This record gives sequence, C-alpha cells and structure tokens, in this order.
Amino acid sequence: MNNITLVGRLTQDPEVRESADGTVRTMITVAVSRDYKNQDGMYDTDFIRCILWNGIASATKDYCHKGDVVGVKGKLHSRSYETDDNQKKYVMEVIAEKITFISSNAPKE
Repeated sequence: MNNITLVGRLTQDPEVRESADGTVRTMITVAVSRDYKNQDGMYDTDFIRCILWNGIASATKDYCHKGDVVGVKGKLHSRSYETDDNQKKYVMEVIAEKITFISSNAPKE
C-alpha cells in the first residue's frame, strides 16, 4: 500500500503551470518537522516536494502562500533522470491527491 500524509509549512508560494493541452500542474515544497530532537536538542526538518494536478493545483495557488500550514495526502512516487554529464539521478516526490488548507489566507485579488 502506498499512502503518505504530511502536515507542514509551504516553503514558497505555489506556481501553477499550464501545458498546451490545458493540463494544470504545480510543485510545492512542504517543510515537515520531525517529532524527535537530534543530538543537539533541535528538531530537524524534512523538505518534501509535492506535485499537484489540475483543480487541486489551481485551488492551492489561490488559497495558499509561503508559510501557510497544509496537510497533504497522496502517494510516494520515484523517478529518475540523466544529467548533462550522464549521471543517473533519482528523485522521490509525493503525488498529491488531497490538500487540506489548515492555515491559509483568502484568495489573492
């Protein structure tokens, strides 16, 4: 079973991109604090990239801004790509199925 739930703060304003065929996509990064302290007595933070599609992407752009707290429910997805110098890189991302606006502002005007 591949399910993931995150609660954290947006590290930047969402930016929606629309393809020629009308598909809407945005990437957000959610800063999620770990629930335990490290050796220095501080809480570490993970920065997790999430991909949003179509309606959920547009709504997130309208209602969320940098620093807002969101909940993300989705699936973990891995992909790879090759760099210009022929090195293979692997990336883990969350494909968001649902966003919960925990603390967000009114739509931008």
